[in-house]
Amino acid sequence: MAGIVRKIVKVSTAPSAIGPYSQAVIAGNTMYLSGQIGLIPDSKKMIEGGIEAETEQALKNMGEVLKSQGLSYNNVVKTTVLMADLNDFQKMNAIYAKYFPKNFPARAAYQVARIPLDGRVEIEAVAVLGHIVDDVSHL
Repeated sequence: MAGIVRKIVKVSTAPSAIGPYSQAVIAGNTMYLSGQIGLIPDSKKMIEGGIEAETEQALKNMGEVLKSQGLSYNNVVKTTVLMADLNDFQKMNAIYAKYFPKNFPARAAYQVARIPLDGRVEIEAVAVLGHIVDDVSHL
């Protein structure tokens, strides 16, 4: 019986894990991306500038993990956004929409008590490998 291959993804262009987890794991044709926060990969420090800057950096970090496997934001089918304050929801959405401008992934968003390194936002994702063909017949 053939098993499902599990591939651990580790890239140097995104922040390394700050705990016992992988940046991403590929199982079959699905990539599970760990939550990204506003860490600057080179300095390992949080970006300054509040929710907008942190959202931008988190999504850039996610993009580096995707790119390492030949993927783009278009391969993302689900995200979860964790926020320190849901009052920042619209500000986060404005930045998020630049990375996901159409055919939006499914998403959940929550306010949480605390984010690692006292960040304002953390974004995790699920992506599928391969060429994405959108079904627009129902539109």
